[in-house]
Amino acid sequence: MGIPKFFRWMTQKYPVVLHQVIQGDCIPEIDNLYLDMNGIIHNCSHPSTPTADFQITEPEIFSGIFAALEHLFTLAKPKKLFFMAVDGVAPRAKMNEQV
Repeated sequence: MGIPKFFRWMTQKYPVVLHQVIQGDCIPEIDNLYLDMNGIIHNCSHPSTPTADFQITEPEIFSGIFAALEHLFTLAKPKKLFFMAVDGVAPRAKMNEQV
């Protein structure tokens, strides 16, 4: 759900916080890298093209998450802090809504 308009406020107030990183480009030095893990977890646990017979094991999900984290860490090379934020369990109303 997030904080309404937070992303827009953050990128307008601090435009340097949003920097597209393309492998091979000259990447600026980064002290701190903060990740919202929800997108990474979702991408590793749900297929981009869902099928009725899709199955994935927990070890496969974790392997995908670790590979994504390693890739991001290798690209950004944060000097001081690598922070990963993970939400807790969603409220029952949201769980029912997402089913």
